[in-house]
Amino acid sequence: MKDSGDGIQAQNANWRFDGDVAEQFETHVRKSVPLYDEGHDLIVKLSDYFVKEDSVCYELGSSTGLLSYKLAKHHDFRSAQFIGIEKEEAMVQKAASLYQLPNLTFLHEDVNSFDFTQSDLIVAYYTVQFIHPKLRQQLIDTIYRKLHWGGAFIMFEKVRANDARFQDIMTGLYTDYKLDRGYSPDEIIAKSRSLKGVLEPFSTEGNTDMLRRAGFEDIITVQKFMNFEGFLAIK
Repeated sequence: MKDSGDGIQAQNANWRFDGDVAEQFETHVRKSVPLYDEGHDLIVKLSDYFVKEDSVCYELGSSTGLLSYKLAKHHDFRSAQFIGIEKEEAMVQKAASLYQLPNLTFLHEDVNSFDFTQSDLIVAYYTVQFIHPKLRQQLIDTIYRKLHWGGAFIMFEKVRANDARFQDIMTGLYTDYKLDRGYSPDEIIAKSRSLKGVLEPFSTEGNTDMLRRAGFEDIITVQKFMNFEGFLAIK
């Protein structure tokens, strides 16, 4: 078992969001994901265009609950309800211990089998990339069906480049980014090995094609930095 950074232990091709990951998650992800907090702030601002008085809003893969909390806090003058769905029990327990609001709930559920209520806003912040590709389209189809007309799906993803040369450039830039953030070469390699077969990014075109197959026609990129991209899709 290797240290993949920030004291998180991970085995080859076996990255998991349980155990010690829940305790170190926010520290780790802030160092690993460019514009992590800025993405949160952007999603909160975007939510103003879609959250109504009686809205039900979901975050898929809510981890330790920070983004769900920010959304719920931002709209706490409304009766809208915010629900974080997370399949790792340690994450749900951590979220529930950190954030309590009357309009905020965290559920220990699998997004692939969850029975959604009709919603005005669904958010997936670096979550869909961890859904197995054979289940991914089915999930996006469900999201489209469970949105009210005019509702929004906000999806942030790590994306693959559209050819090998650009992918090599993006990989090199991201490696430099992590080195600049204080990770050692051994930690970077350990994390990369642990994510084999677990993290499966699509390209920008692959993600937008998947959204269109589900029924979305209005799709725009709202944030892009290297190989990290945020999409807004409106039903």
